[in-house]
Amino acid sequence: MIELLLLLIIALFIVFYRNYSGNNMGKFITQQTQVFYNKYAPYSFKKVRDKTKELGQEYTPRQYLIQIVLLGGFAGVVSYLYFYNLVTSVIYIIVAIAFVPYLAFLRCKRVYSEFIFEQIQVYTSNTIMEFATTQSFVKSLEGVIESGILEDPVKRDVQHMIDLAYQNGTIDESLAYMANLYPFYIVKNMHQLFLQITKEGAKDSSESLDNMQNDIDMLVESVYRDRIDRQTFHQQFIQFGLMIYFMVMVVQYLVGRESYLNLLDSLFVRILLHLVLIVNTYFLIKGEKFYNENVGAE
Repeated sequence: MIELLLLLIIALFIVFYRNYSGNNMGKFITQQTQVFYNKYAPYSFKKVRDKTKELGQEYTPRQYLIQIVLLGGFAGVVSYLYFYNLVTSVIYIIVAIAFVPYLAFLRCKRVYSEFIFEQIQVYTSNTIMEFATTQSFVKSLEGVIESGILEDPVKRDVQHMIDLAYQNGTIDESLAYMANLYPFYIVKNMHQLFLQITKEGAKDSSESLDNMQNDIDMLVESVYRDRIDRQTFHQQFIQFGLMIYFMVMVVQYLVGRESYLNLLDSLFVRILLHLVLIVNTYFLIKGEKFYNENVGAE
């Protein structure tokens, strides 16, 4: 059975290679992957990936290929050390490679979240500085837009805020629109301050604006400190998770390889080993998800 499977895989590879030997195989694989991605990837994936590419932080096809080889190779080695069964290893290799798009989405989402938070920091800080001069929220927004420091999608949303303000004659809907899109603590508090100043007509708002700017600076500092802590925790978490995979080597060393192979004849032992792999992988994926999400969230 195993020999037949190997011959089938080799035969498919030879056919595939001969059909596309005149072209760059890597280029062909990349093109086919892109076609599949454009057809089936969800909008959220396309959105964050496009922005990641625009920022120059998207992986190249070669980097993705390296990731596939590393994940597939690691899954193959670990699963074979657990079960000494080639078919089982092939299944785990396929499953591991299938996670590559999800990991890519998580990474792109983190890059996108970091970009959005930096843009929100720029938006709030510069709006406060503009308001100190103009004493008008809408004029402040126009000044921020004209300065050219914002990028889409935040720039586009700020422009829509301006349009709503002129259309309605008030800033209420503009603030609600922005707060709904970007539910950050600094956005909510800054908008609340501007709404209070606009409604109550405060004569001297300089002290309140200074306090708001200090709050923004403190929050930004804490977010970047949290980012460093996350990176440190992420590295340690991944290292610990990878070490758990190889605990089976300790078991084999203690009981002996022959005794371990005899244990594999038991269905209960095989199920237990599968559970160890699946549960450990689940917690690794959850940790990766935590690391890549909620950047700048309060």
